[in-house]
Amino acid sequence: MLRYLLPLAAFLAMAVFLAMGLSRDPRAVPSVLIDKPAPAIGLPVLLAPDRKLDEQALRGQVWLLNVWASWCGPCRDELPVLREVSQRHGIPLYGLNYKDKPDDAIAWLARNGNPYIASASDADGRIGIEYGVYGVPETFVIDKQGRIRYRQLGLITPEIWSARMLPVIEALQ
Repeated sequence: MLRYLLPLAAFLAMAVFLAMGLSRDPRAVPSVLIDKPAPAIGLPVLLAPDRKLDEQALRGQVWLLNVWASWCGPCRDELPVLREVSQRHGIPLYGLNYKDKPDDAIAWLARNGNPYIASASDADGRIGIEYGVYGVPETFVIDKQGRIRYRQLGLITPEIWSARMLPVIEALQ
């Protein structure tokens, strides 16, 4: 009897773990940085290389950091949402141009429009690594004290903005 129960118990345990895994959103990657201070950026601003993007200067306001690249198709697709967010909701939007050639990034902004107050050039991806970036686009909500409060992995759609990101921002203001 035990000889039949042991394989059955092992099968049931695996079925439970499989069901738990299938019920999770595959894009919901937890970030160890949630509620932690945002890593320092201090990189040159793409359109003004003599200036640096200093996240410390942004304290006292809730702001967004959008990680993007000229070679990223979804980054172009989310531009209308980013423009709407920054204009209609008055949320300061900053960019982190990730693993891109500055000339390509500048041409991309000129061609597609620039929704950012400023965008830092992270050509080697070092700052992206500090933020735990998996790929582009990714967007972080950073609170008035400079802590990461939310991370959106992937494209921001109007639905994601309304259902997930805006409630977090409204709670912080």
